[in-house]
Amino acid sequence: MAEKTRYSDAELEEFRAIIMEKLQLAERDYEKLKSSIMNADGNDTDDTSPTYKVLEEGANTLSKEETTRLAARQLKFIQNLRAALVRIENKTYGICRETGKLIPAERLRAVPHATLSIEAKQHGKH
Repeated sequence: MAEKTRYSDAELEEFRAIIMEKLQLAERDYEKLKSSIMNADGNDTDDTSPTYKVLEEGANTLSKEETTRLAARQLKFIQNLRAALVRIENKTYGICRETGKLIPAERLRAVPHATLSIEAKQHGKH
């Protein structure tokens, strides 16, 4: 029996459903992070002591920086998921970009935006 070179339409639909669910959650989380960044400046401490205010501003800056990093990571994840949807549309989804072989379905269920098989990913680290 010949080695399978691409996923069937039914399998691609299963992956599409997984990706759409993850995309919806990721976009919701991204919006929350963006909103949190924009509202971070609104937490004022006018009625507290100057020392406390300086300490709190330092903590707010750190959390705002961390939130910004998380938002950037979330946006990259969203972009990767959208790119995976494009690969489903053109039926190249699940094909390792290094080896040209199919990425196992178990890996794609866990990391639906993967473009490398585990072997190719590990080979690239050396």
